[in-house]
Amino acid sequence: MSIIVMKFGGTSVADIDCIKNVAQKVVNQYKKNKKIVVVVSAMSGATDSLVNLTNQISEKRNLEEYDVVVSSGEQVTAGLLAMAISDLSVKSRSLMGWQIPIITDDTHYKAIIENISNTNIFTLLNNEEIVVIPGFQGVTSENRISTLGRGGSDTSAVAIAASIKAERCDIYTDVDGVYTADPRMVPKAKKLKKISYEEMLEMASQGAKVLQTRSVALAMKNKLKINVLSSFEDKEGTLVVDEEEIMEKNIVSGIAFSLDEAKLTVVGLPDKPGQASKLFSSLGERAINVDMIVQSSSADRNATDLSFTVPKSELNESLKVMNSIQKEIGFETITTDSDVAKIAVIGIGMKSQSGVAQKMFDTLAEKSINLKVISTSEIKISVLIDAAYMELAARSLHTAFDLDVK
Repeated sequence: MSIIVMKFGGTSVADIDCIKNVAQKVVNQYKKNKKIVVVVSAMSGATDSLVNLTNQISEKRNLEEYDVVVSSGEQVTAGLLAMAISDLSVKSRSLMGWQIPIITDDTHYKAIIENISNTNIFTLLNNEEIVVIPGFQGVTSENRISTLGRGGSDTSAVAIAASIKAERCDIYTDVDGVYTADPRMVPKAKKLKKISYEEMLEMASQGAKVLQTRSVALAMKNKLKINVLSSFEDKEGTLVVDEEEIMEKNIVSGIAFSLDEAKLTVVGLPDKPGQASKLFSSLGERAINVDMIVQSSSADRNATDLSFTVPKSELNESLKVMNSIQKEIGFETITTDSDVAKIAVIGIGMKSQSGVAQKMFDTLAEKSINLKVISTSEIKISVLIDAAYMELAARSLHTAFDLDVK
């Protein structure tokens, strides 16, 4: 009998009616002779409310206690869903992260999963019970509750699915699959039947909200199929699979964009070996994720200007780090710009086709959109632009690369 992991996001479990709807979906799968493990997020808005409570208590965030507070939202959902499933005459039980256990490192707020013991999960599955697990949480080697960062429930689901060698991981959201762009911003976006791990990873990292980046990387590593589905409609979703399973490879498969970026520019950085290493090592020690990087000549020939982007939520922490190392590194000053947007064109067909960059830059130039930073990979070209032009840029590029629904 095959095992399926079903993961439900916050909008899918937003209230009691939604939770009862999820319970029925789960039981329907169970009755198809499947062993079922369910991973849940907190009810919509619950995590934000819990974060707000911690902020009201103290501006100096104690991350260990922060994790205790914010992880409680998922626990509430897990308990309620297990109750709802039991009311449908099917045995169900919730398992907390520490009961499994899901062992993480001690990087609170952004913990990394180190190991999952699947013994307790299999015990319940073999007893014909549906297992309900709160996502987003684990436990450190010192028995402290830890969390995996925002969106971490996707990572929990994929990690658990890989650990128990599930047939696939079904991720239910408020959309019915992966689109060529966010249809709320680009009305002519179309749904993809399949997308490769690489493309989905790039789309997630460039701003697409459907899946969390770490979950896609983990699925790719374990060659675990992900099916992205709607909680509210019975429609075929989008399969995230290995590139080899996709017969026709589009040059560009999607346009991703995000307003969650902030740009920092270190002005007058001494032009000598090791300076950039010291700077980014300091940010890395605080678990700050640096994305786009560009270095340019400074007015002083012995110095350079170094620009990079970080998540907007980590801008203040990044500034604290930069100020703490300014004397050691010897740069002149640092400037910031949070009124920016990142936009990217993505597709595995770019590996063998040329001309994508030219078309992208020509399209943006025709709309008088200036490029602040450019970054590339084998299957992606991303640029940083003024936030005011994000919607225009996204729609224009979507049309230029023939992605509009016919």
